[in-house]
Amino acid sequence: MNSFSKDGVSGNFSFPATTPIPVASGETNKSCRFNEEFKYILLPVSYSLVCFLGLVLNSVALWMFITKMRPWNTSTVYMFHLALSDTLYVLSLPMLIYYYANRSHWPFGVFLCKVVRFLFYANLYCSILFLTCISVHRYLGICHPIRTLSLVKPRHAHLVCAVVWIAVIVCLVPKLIFVTTSQRDNDTLCHDTSSPDNFNNYVTYNSVVMMLLFILPFLVIVVCYCLMARTLCQPRTGLSQSQQSASSRKKSIKLIIVVLVVFAICFVPFHITRSLYYAYRVLDAECKSLNIVNFAYKITRPLASMNSCLDPVLYFLAGDHYRSKLLRVFTRKTPQSSSDAYAQKNPDAQVNKESKL
Repeated sequence: MNSFSKDGVSGNFSFPATTPIPVASGETNKSCRFNEEFKYILLPVSYSLVCFLGLVLNSVALWMFITKMRPWNTSTVYMFHLALSDTLYVLSLPMLIYYYANRSHWPFGVFLCKVVRFLFYANLYCSILFLTCISVHRYLGICHPIRTLSLVKPRHAHLVCAVVWIAVIVCLVPKLIFVTTSQRDNDTLCHDTSSPDNFNNYVTYNSVVMMLLFILPFLVIVVCYCLMARTLCQPRTGLSQSQQSASSRKKSIKLIIVVLVVFAICFVPFHITRSLYYAYRVLDAECKSLNIVNFAYKITRPLASMNSCLDPVLYFLAGDHYRSKLLRVFTRKTPQSSSDAYAQKNPDAQVNKESKL
């Protein structure tokens, strides 16, 4: 790999357009330059938008879940933890906004550098896993409704969420060790990966985490959605149109669309470009190729952060329970109907309507 010097590039390292990337003697790219002027505008602006929208949307969601949605059903439990993860992340963005607006100078110390980088990946992988939980639960409700009614309860969802938090924290503890700061002239850089000496080890660790927390959950989601689509496309003989719960089927389709859009915009491009960037560095790719991949990787970082803004769309579209409650708060409509009241008091009574929040 490129044996970058102490001031070499690592993850989100920033170099002015005229700054060479130091590499070891004997390597092809002895004076490779990264043109990263674009990110001093792109990242502060995009992170500011994500911070504002994410904080507003997720604060409203948390308030709704805590004050208006009790008792929680299983889907609401997962969505509450998803909103909590997004909120913790957007609260860390002001420091990153300052960092990039200040042209990659980090004045907040090593500890906060580790915390900010940790929260980015914690939110990333918690979001993926909670979306996986929501998808698996919807699959069970659509394809195995009777079994789900008797076996899946909100207390089980709380236990699953605890496992998710613990698993993500354990997997990301090495991240706290790898991440550090370094000096470049008069600037302090907050590394997104590791010091150059540990980069090979970091790439190996990152590959394992990506397999466990991204690729496997994504495959689970794809399988669940394929099985759900097959079930939803089959006519339910012997049932009237009302009994088939057309609205529930539409909400399941909306869930599939929203989750796949989140993956297509936020998660898949980020993991592909990051993997290519790491691979090109390890393989000592030519400077022009490394610049192109680095540019693509930096572009997808704010896209990955956008999941904090897109997740609330899931709460609104996945079921009219959350939507109707939210609209009632802002429009001051009359109290809920008796059927809605019954569903609120008996969150597991209608498994096919678990998407109602």
